[in-house]
Amino acid sequence: MEANVEINNWKNKFGIIWTGQLFSILSSSIAQFSMVLWIGIETESAEALAYAAIAGLLPQILLGPFAGVFIDRWNRKWTMIGADFFVAICSAIIALFFYLDIVELWSIYILLMLRSVGSAFHAPAMKSIIPVMAPKSKLVRIAGINEIIQSISIICGPMLGAVCLLTFGMSTVMLLDVAGAIIACTSLLFVSIPHVTDIGKSAKSILQDMKGGATAILRNKGMSWLMASEVVVNFFVMPIVAVMPLMTLHYFHGSAYQVSLIEGLYGIGLLVGGVILSVWNPKLKKVTLIIFGFSGLGLVLALCGALPSSFFITYAVLTIGQGLAVPLFTGPFTVLIQTQFESVYLGRVFALYGSLSQFPAIIGLLFAGFIADEIGVEKLFLFGGIIVMLTGVSLFFIPAVQQVEHQVH
Repeated sequence: MEANVEINNWKNKFGIIWTGQLFSILSSSIAQFSMVLWIGIETESAEALAYAAIAGLLPQILLGPFAGVFIDRWNRKWTMIGADFFVAICSAIIALFFYLDIVELWSIYILLMLRSVGSAFHAPAMKSIIPVMAPKSKLVRIAGINEIIQSISIICGPMLGAVCLLTFGMSTVMLLDVAGAIIACTSLLFVSIPHVTDIGKSAKSILQDMKGGATAILRNKGMSWLMASEVVVNFFVMPIVAVMPLMTLHYFHGSAYQVSLIEGLYGIGLLVGGVILSVWNPKLKKVTLIIFGFSGLGLVLALCGALPSSFFITYAVLTIGQGLAVPLFTGPFTVLIQTQFESVYLGRVFALYGSLSQFPAIIGLLFAGFIADEIGVEKLFLFGGIIVMLTGVSLFFIPAVQQVEHQVH
């Protein structure tokens, strides 16, 4: 049963949450980019970058279904605080390793996995609190603002990450991440978040609760198709993201600063896409926006893969298009989940969906390093982009997808 939630002060509450999250996401972006750049510089291996991406995904995939159950049982506010605090501890350990100069590549992988454990709880919990704190009519706008926050971190994170890494070193970078997590935890302490649950507390019911989340997804045919399409897209896009620094460093013969430039331009595209959702708030159906986002991203990736190695400026411009396309499907997709499922299921649905969508990406990442090293990273962009584009176009021809917004749940 849906909770009757007081949402009159939703703007003030989200203002506090967004302030803390901006610091946390920005510092995490700085740390993440710095670690990727450090691995790329130290190893010059696409496989090493792919393994780092796997380390950051695998715990979320394995823990996702279980995490979702506990997110729906526990107080979501304290779940988010606990997750942020755990990530801060992991970042502090990485900082200590670099400060003592005892860091090894395998230790980075392990600590990336531990950070991912925190993300397995934080991300679904954050998405689950939104529909019980804000009016339904504002969810697309809120999704757009969330994309703007992400874009700011992606624009500033790589530039600050490159500067901090090359100027101060990794230990300082990771301490910034610790500070960001502390700010996020503190901001959440000042916000009242409704606790919504109707599931049991017995450990014996965990599998039943997981089944309840899966059943909720399978009952909705349109959302099942959309989630399946997201799985396909992630399978081809995640490997591209993992080896993107090598596209600049090796294929276009760029420098570390050009890698950060590409990341920043991608963030500018994300910012524009987020503004479109939050300010313009397009009246197109959410499904139509998702289709345009998938198809547009696939087209731009394919064009990037087809460029000659001397066309770096063209690649940089197309990178803005990559970023622009992403909010067009991530924002509406999140809102569809928030509105198509009851609040008591959202933790399980978001966590289970995250596991299902990311698991094929692991398989793709395992082959990404080999493909990039053996036949060229640009081939990943070309062939992956074509398949992503075709996946988006195919959604036009699935009746259940076209009718999903007319269903009442």
